[in-house]
Amino acid sequence: MCTTCGCAEGDTQIEGHAHDHSLEHHHAHSHNHDHSHEHSHNHDHGHALMATHAAGISPARILRIEQDILSKNNAYAADNKSYFKQHGMLALNLVSSPGSGKTTLLTRTLDDLKAEFSQAVIEGDQQTLLDAERIRATGVNAVQINTGKGCHLDAHMVGHAVETLKPEDNSLLFIENVGNLVCPASFDLGEAHKVVILSVTEGEDKPLKYPDMFNAAGLMILNKTDLLPYLQFDVDQCIAYAQRVNPGIAILQVSATTGEGMQAWYNWLRELHQSIQSNTQNQTTITNN
Repeated sequence: MCTTCGCAEGDTQIEGHAHDHSLEHHHAHSHNHDHSHEHSHNHDHGHALMATHAAGISPARILRIEQDILSKNNAYAADNKSYFKQHGMLALNLVSSPGSGKTTLLTRTLDDLKAEFSQAVIEGDQQTLLDAERIRATGVNAVQINTGKGCHLDAHMVGHAVETLKPEDNSLLFIENVGNLVCPASFDLGEAHKVVILSVTEGEDKPLKYPDMFNAAGLMILNKTDLLPYLQFDVDQCIAYAQRVNPGIAILQVSATTGEGMQAWYNWLRELHQSIQSNTQNQTTITNN
């Protein structure tokens, strides 16, 4: 997490907000929890102080800072989760290292499912609007979050992005996180699941090298399987490593380029979305009674 990387998020910019200093807690989905937040609204959560060996700061102080950051984030995440539940939305946090094919997987998904579901996307990158523009080219609405020096999205950022995006009820909301297999593992955004995308070009030992991420994920998508004939990549070993870290993780093998295996991914989405709709309907029935 950020105690290791020492990232800072003071440069965060969210489309639809004139400047990061304008980000206030008046979210449409009521971030009204009483936690006496004292952090500034530019998302500068003090990550720059959180190096493992920060000069002049004791390990105990570093731990307290870390716990405070995660506590505040979790409060925002709980608000997001409540909002998604109330509106019957399936929110997924897509995480990976850079170059895994995450955006290609997402754009193909949006194209293939746009006649079946209302969809929306929150895009996270340190800089540029390039990925958001790729998303919008599919006809799906997207909001870009540029984190500047920050290496991950947090729940507060996502709450503001949802305000701007205004996803439809019962929609699929994809949150494409910043390319990083470390810090995003620790930050709940209010999503139903983290989906970790691993490409066969990265090496089968990634689950062991980044166990927190694979342990936090509900699904691992092994992408770029069309390249397997040209690589020395042991699929069975990769799956075994992932299951060693997280015995309950679901695993799908796909090629977002050729479409191989994508139907299994779509079926996973359909089943999860249907489960959310059923739960929402049941809750509505209980409330009305």
